[in-house]
Amino acid sequence: MDKKYKVPVREQDPKARVGNFKEVSYGYNAEEAVLEASRCIQCRNPKCVGGCPVSIRIPQFIKAILEGNMRGAASIIAQDSSLPAVCGRVCPQESQCEGVCIMGIKNEPIAIGKLERFVADWARKNNFSTAIPAVPKGKKVAIVGSGPAGLACATDLAKAGCEVTIFEALHKPGGVLVYGIPEFRLPKEEVVDYEIGQVRKLGVKIECNVVVGRTVTIDQLFEREGFNAVFVGSGAGLPKFLGIPGENFNGVVSANEFLTRNNLMEAYSPDSDTPIYVGKRVAVVGGGNVAMDAARTALRLGAQVEVVYRRTQKEMPARVEEVHHAIEEGVTFQMLTNPVAVLGTEKGWVTGLRCIRMELGEPDESGRRRPVEVPGSEVDIACDVAIIALGTSSNPLIARTTPGLEINRHNGIVADERGITSRPGVFAGGDVVSGAATVILAMGAGRLAAKSILEYLGV
Repeated sequence: MDKKYKVPVREQDPKARVGNFKEVSYGYNAEEAVLEASRCIQCRNPKCVGGCPVSIRIPQFIKAILEGNMRGAASIIAQDSSLPAVCGRVCPQESQCEGVCIMGIKNEPIAIGKLERFVADWARKNNFSTAIPAVPKGKKVAIVGSGPAGLACATDLAKAGCEVTIFEALHKPGGVLVYGIPEFRLPKEEVVDYEIGQVRKLGVKIECNVVVGRTVTIDQLFEREGFNAVFVGSGAGLPKFLGIPGENFNGVVSANEFLTRNNLMEAYSPDSDTPIYVGKRVAVVGGGNVAMDAARTALRLGAQVEVVYRRTQKEMPARVEEVHHAIEEGVTFQMLTNPVAVLGTEKGWVTGLRCIRMELGEPDESGRRRPVEVPGSEVDIACDVAIIALGTSSNPLIARTTPGLEINRHNGIVADERGITSRPGVFAGGDVVSGAATVILAMGAGRLAAKSILEYLGV
């Protein structure tokens, strides 16, 4: 093997996988994992650790793989991450740990994400758990939201001996992991449910169907339930729309609703009680990972799918791997194209999108070149369903029912880098603070907040 290049990862054939919701990537087997681990040069100053939002000890766990010590590798990862099988699948490693890998300067970087996934899958298949309940310290902490931020925060607090209860608004825990990310990227029962089970093994309690701000307020958690601190990790689940004519036609849906119906409520199954209308032609508006998830889901439901994006593929915020998979599967793209109206019938059903062509101007605050309309370049794109994937913001319910909690103009909770808010005893992190971001960044925020909570409680 030429060590300049990553060990290839086996995947489902594109023609086969568009007809099912099974996981696309098969991951490494033991032989492949050891071979990839042998490429790591064990840097004295490993930049990959600094590139990881939760600071996993990457060289150490890779060395353990090389030595055949999978228990040791799993134990090393568990010191810093409660969701290794999740992160190994969905983290944007190419812009984080792998993005700063020294090997990547002249060759391909080490496949850190795929190695992390291998170790986590090995631990699950071999029933190896690192979850050991700590000695109780007599402090109670409430966590609002069971997504990545809440789970990471809960894990560190439980390991420190706190009595932790997570309150989840939906009927299943996991947050965006269960409602937002499709089964073909992240298996729910096999991966998500298992890793949440490991968090429960630490002694963390999870109460579902509790809408904090409605079922119970944060003040009541302090005053009636006796919690000593509260962490808010409720995410950003409020979808954004275009604000263009016709957007209220039947057949226009947010990617958030579309994916929730399919992922959490299993609308893709013929036996599901929650049907979904996908039509014959679907237009997905947006260029992020959520847009790719929606497009690839619609494709598997039998539709012809076109992604409409106002910049070029180079500027797309979606992971390169996700765009590559979408193209392989048959999703088509209309680049430099922006909707200006939704077209429909007299009875209010979508028939298409009226769009205008764009060209790229000067860079905006994101560093990407700003799209500018080309006058007189209108074009109509036929579709039965238009899925809007333009990002999400925070639900203002918690902030509105919590006196003294400062929010920003996007309804996000204002907190510093340590998760400290304007309300004493209330901490926050993840998408509810930053806006929609990645699983691993939310986990990093949850861990930082846990540290602040422990300092606040004197534990």
